[in-house]
Amino acid sequence: MGCGFTPVYGPGGGGAALIDAVAVDAPKSRQDYLFVRTMEERLGRGSNPRYGLSYKIDFGEEAVAISSSNVTTRYNVIGRVTYALRDLQTGEVAASGKTQSFTSYSASGSTVATQAAQDDAGERLMIILADDVTTRLGAALTAPAS
Repeated sequence: MGCGFTPVYGPGGGGAALIDAVAVDAPKSRQDYLFVRTMEERLGRGSNPRYGLSYKIDFGEEAVAISSSNVTTRYNVIGRVTYALRDLQTGEVAASGKTQSFTSYSASGSTVATQAAQDDAGERLMIILADDVTTRLGAALTAPAS
């Protein structure tokens, strides 16, 4: 007798139903592009999509470390994604939700080093958020109907 769990990407798992089956809305910003790129790396480009994924990204920074000379030396980059996966045949929402996370970067180096660290932190954050959305979608499609 099994445990009752189904592997997300195994036979009958919801994750398998997402591979090459999701058309993600086109990006409008750098953060959108990084998010969409990661979603497509995880799920494929959806050449013959069954689902459409819409999303909204809220993105910001906050100072978290200030030196004794009142200079910010570390920032948190905060991101939130609200998403909805629609069945393109019926128009019904198959899964939806929100997720959030953060990364940080140091602003104590040169201007160029700080800019590179800021860009890298933003990219890491979009990867984290896309991975979380991918996991949540797979779990939602695997979950038994109630």
